[in-house]
Amino acid sequence: MHLILFFLLLFKHTLADCPAFKVALSEKGLTDVSQLMSVWIVNTLKTIELPEFHGELDIKIGTIDFTLSNMWIVQCSMSEPSLVFVKGTGVSVTVTQLSLAITGSWATHFGIIHDGGTFDLAVNNINMNTLLQLGDDDAGHLSVSSVTCSDDVGGVQIQFHGGASILFQLFVSEFSGHISDVLRQKICQATEQAIVDLERHLQEFSVNIRVDQYIYMNIPLTSSPSVTDNSIELDMKGEFYSSSSPSEPPFSPSSFDMQPAENYMLSLAASDFFVNSAAYAYFSSGLLQINIRDDMIPKSSPIHLNTSQFGIFIPQLRTLYPDMEMHVLLYASETPLFSFSSAEVDVHVTAAAKFSAVKHDSTLIPLFRVDVDSSFNGNAQIDNIHLTAALKINNLTLTLGSSEIGDFNTGPLEKLLKMAMSTVVLPKLNAYLKIGVPLPTLHGFSFSNAEMFLRNGFVLIVTDVEAPHDIASGL
Repeated sequence: MHLILFFLLLFKHTLADCPAFKVALSEKGLTDVSQLMSVWIVNTLKTIELPEFHGELDIKIGTIDFTLSNMWIVQCSMSEPSLVFVKGTGVSVTVTQLSLAITGSWATHFGIIHDGGTFDLAVNNINMNTLLQLGDDDAGHLSVSSVTCSDDVGGVQIQFHGGASILFQLFVSEFSGHISDVLRQKICQATEQAIVDLERHLQEFSVNIRVDQYIYMNIPLTSSPSVTDNSIELDMKGEFYSSSSPSEPPFSPSSFDMQPAENYMLSLAASDFFVNSAAYAYFSSGLLQINIRDDMIPKSSPIHLNTSQFGIFIPQLRTLYPDMEMHVLLYASETPLFSFSSAEVDVHVTAAAKFSAVKHDSTLIPLFRVDVDSSFNGNAQIDNIHLTAALKINNLTLTLGSSEIGDFNTGPLEKLLKMAMSTVVLPKLNAYLKIGVPLPTLHGFSFSNAEMFLRNGFVLIVTDVEAPHDIASGL
């Protein structure tokens, strides 16, 4: 049963106002899950040891006590399970034409006579139907339970070997009826136990997923799953936090609606809050800054980080600190904010640049600070399970924030900073954005045939999913 809800793992319930990340499983996705599920059922059945059967046979001259034990399923076949959404409830699972081949040992006791041997058992046309209900429990976790379960065993054939097997073969109908009754009891019991095991897994998984050494992603459910006639939708918190100083950002998520795509297994939607919370987490971790040294400036550049060369723009530098190397600390003074529209991705960055002169012993002499207000635009892409982007400068303005060397005209310096932004800062920023923000998914699963669409306030990703090769062993 794990595969029915493979994309639900890791999620709990929380009381956030608006989800920042949504996932919807379509009927196409449910069909593909049923194909995986048939493999999982077959492989799981082969690992089960069936319980012993005990009984009595009246052979007119007395009663024989018998035991069937050491039973293992050696072969099974079945048609593909049928999985159907049930609006407002969950998923209906129907398994038909399941057949099993079983081997085991038999033993009898008749007075002082003991006998035994082996047997082969064939169980044909097993049918089962169960209805899974999805919800949340009192503690706010995802809840999976069996609403109904029914089963039927079409027929049983048994062949005894060894000992007085010829005698026992005369009473096959007695054995068959008993085995059929026991199997009918065990099938739903095993199904319900599998559902209990699945729910235990759901409670054990953490909703905090480490992205790197600096930030982690928090993805609990914000409400119970929404089940329609053709999809299951999950609404998730989708917020990133700094590992060193976790805190809430000074902005809140906004509501948005996602229309699931019927031709893809999954539809995923990430709001601008999802991405902005990642930016805030990195900002809180003190990572949105860069030290610019002269050796980072291209040799072909007409201007280098030297006080004499900067004296062209700021004359007092030549007088106060002649021919000294300079150092620039460029950092975000506020959280960079991303916004999605149907046309492009826009980013607003408020930053500051502290300029210093470098003494021979490498100590720094503060010179001045300029404040930078800039905006970028570009496009977003999906790379396997990461949301990536590439940006270019749209606008940049510079004002003098503070100065230890007196006032000066910032116009020429603004032009210089634009050049530095294009040649040094922006390539490093795009290198980070190329790595991208990871999208919630189970370990080992990957996206295929993915397409991405920009919408007002969020980005929509439609995709199929490829399962890992060992998925048949169960999750």
